[in-house]
Amino acid sequence: MTAADVRRLAAASLAVGDPTGWFEHLYAQARDGRAEVPWDVAAPSAHLRALDLPAGDGRRALVVGCGPGRDSEYLAALGYAVTAFDISATAIDLARARHPSSPVDYVVADLLDPPTQWRHGFDLVLESNNVQALPAAVRARAIAVAGTFVAPGGLLVVLAAATTRVDSDGSGPPWPLTRAEVDGFATGGLRPISITQVDVAGTTLPTRWQALFTR
Repeated sequence: MTAADVRRLAAASLAVGDPTGWFEHLYAQARDGRAEVPWDVAAPSAHLRALDLPAGDGRRALVVGCGPGRDSEYLAALGYAVTAFDISATAIDLARARHPSSPVDYVVADLLDPPTQWRHGFDLVLESNNVQALPAAVRARAIAVAGTFVAPGGLLVVLAAATTRVDSDGSGPPWPLTRAEVDGFATGGLRPISITQVDVAGTTLPTRWQALFTR
């Protein structure tokens, strides 16, 4: 399945007013051998690894839109007590099947309607490439919710494709984030520690955001 196929699935969901349903369709088709999930690769995110995070020492971490669990397992290996969620039940089944002895708590949940007990509940929150897969109609809401998980003194890590303009044809996903959208994570008591752009040569979306926020 190509990026164009992913966009067709997303467009079909959007057409019926469901901005996130395409994730389950994609994972279900991949499970049946009819598709490939473009971001399903073996290694944890190079951008996450480049942050050189300290040992978790049992601190609580939350991974937004965890998919098959590569980044969740990386954080668990650093010593974090990880909760990882995805809106796709098939993705969560895949993560559990791939990591049967994992200490990670993999759960099905919706970023746009998360469990209330997660509010201010995590010392580290990872939002990597999920908001960029959401259309403008719900993106601001998703950005605001992501920060609510961060406990006092905690850290929100935002990794995403970057743009300084609005895509001319609006095609996506992904829809790369503008600086204003990244700044929008600093809400509800969060403040930025650093917001930088890094360039990754040889990729479709070479310019990336790397942003850190704390409460």
